[in-house]
Amino acid sequence: MSKRLKVSTGQYSDKGRKPSNQDFHGCAMPAEPRLSMKGMAFAMADGISSSNVSQIASETAVKSFLDDYFCTSEAWSVRKSAERVLTATNSWLHAQTRNGPYQYEKDKGYVCTLSALVIKASTAYLFHVGDTRIYRLRDNALEQLTNDHRLWVSREENYLSRALGVDSLLEIDHQSLPLQEGDIFILATDGVYEYAETQQLISTINQYSSNLDEAAQTVVEAAYKNGSDDNLSVQIVRVDQLPEHKPAELHRQAEALPFLPILEARQAFDGYTILREIHATSRSHVYLAVDMETNTQVILKTPSIDLRGDPGYLERFLMEEWIARRVNSAHVLKAGLQKRQRNYLYTVTEYIEGQTLKQWLIDNPKPDLETVRGVVAQVARGLYALHRMEILHQDIRPDNIMIDTNGTVKIIDFGSARVAGIAEATMLEPNEIPGTALYMAPEYFMGETGTTCSDLYSLGVLTYHMLSGRFPYGTQVAKARTASAMRRLNYASVLDDDREIPAWIDETIRKAVHPNPDKRYQELSEFTFDLRHPNQNYLNKTRPPLLERNPVAFWQGVSVLLAGVVLYLLGQ
Repeated sequence: MSKRLKVSTGQYSDKGRKPSNQDFHGCAMPAEPRLSMKGMAFAMADGISSSNVSQIASETAVKSFLDDYFCTSEAWSVRKSAERVLTATNSWLHAQTRNGPYQYEKDKGYVCTLSALVIKASTAYLFHVGDTRIYRLRDNALEQLTNDHRLWVSREENYLSRALGVDSLLEIDHQSLPLQEGDIFILATDGVYEYAETQQLISTINQYSSNLDEAAQTVVEAAYKNGSDDNLSVQIVRVDQLPEHKPAELHRQAEALPFLPILEARQAFDGYTILREIHATSRSHVYLAVDMETNTQVILKTPSIDLRGDPGYLERFLMEEWIARRVNSAHVLKAGLQKRQRNYLYTVTEYIEGQTLKQWLIDNPKPDLETVRGVVAQVARGLYALHRMEILHQDIRPDNIMIDTNGTVKIIDFGSARVAGIAEATMLEPNEIPGTALYMAPEYFMGETGTTCSDLYSLGVLTYHMLSGRFPYGTQVAKARTASAMRRLNYASVLDDDREIPAWIDETIRKAVHPNPDKRYQELSEFTFDLRHPNQNYLNKTRPPLLERNPVAFWQGVSVLLAGVVLYLLGQ
């Protein structure tokens, strides 16, 4: 049986010498498969004593984080999910203050500090704003992981410089740390950490290692005895077991379902009837089938029996439908309806009546510029939908783009895709070259992880290829395995004597396929806009000098300048 993430927790909170408790804390530890995909979450919030409604802010912040974090997309990274949730919570708290009687007195509004911890796979993710703290206890050494957002005016006077609800904009501290079994995390408010001695804290946790709730209560009681005059709250989280690094949902599906044999026309199973085989390779078989329940045509793909022992292949195989089910765009392949239980291992996606871009280019070897712009713009919209979900396609090429009978362009085949949320849940080694060498960005060949600019590079190469039938660097990109080799790549202009392509289009593509990702367009929309609108920087760069454009005006200007100099000298 595979190892799963296991932790032990303990927590305790008390109002102390205050009339009420403005602290709030909580945790959420879901079952599989959500545990593998989203992890466990812990949060601690501390209200401010100057506000009578701060305890509402604390409770809202913690509950919102623990509830809403697990409602975010499984494709999102922990950081994106947490920051989206915290930003929304901050906006709500700030709006409550602005709409209440203390809109000009923020220290009396819906304000609190917050520290949150997410443990996913073998990594701890920390999010922090305010002066609640997170510590890590490892090998009997206590380390403070967060920095207090508190501004000291003098030894006696200080105030929070950052907190939830103070402003409409929120700056959140974030960090991620590799985990070891036995790591202990401590979340505490200032009523505890300002009065709890370090050695006493460590010895207490060690003494009550079998009952962390009792350890937390003992720590709070010790801080109270040491003179704490504030609310006291502490959470203790110990990592008992780290999981095997496999995306549980896909891995379980790959292990549980049997393989199908090679299918024949009219064969029926699981509510589908095979019409015909469309494509077959050593890696998969693709069939056109009919969903008997809805009477619609679908594409059914089965994996190769020869690769049944390759878990990485099977997980990538299932990834296509997993992604298609989570991305909603007219320009991205859709998954088939999933209403029935499956008894075999296969994927179901929509049937696109049309042809691949590769076949379309064979039929239309010299498309006009406007047609190319239209295709590229639709591919860009599909990529944008993927990128919003933190998914990189990593294999944009003519074979993976379909054009249906209505002219709608759709991105297909996600076998090389990288999903941020799944990448965090697994430590499977990525493919050295995830896609097709001629379309891959140079950074992949240097062993770097791709970014959205890598997909943009592939789109730029696709644009170049559609206009010229060639590639901007030929086959040299795959050979550029060092930074110096990458800098020596020479871009070959897309301009051709036989094609009517404006010079500024060439400059646009040149920037999109720049070997350095930092020098490319940073947004897909910038690239598609510049494909239709001449960038002034390119026009100035390609514009010939005045002497060539208008020699008469040039020499007239020189004459006027010389006349001015002569008059100046005569006047001396």
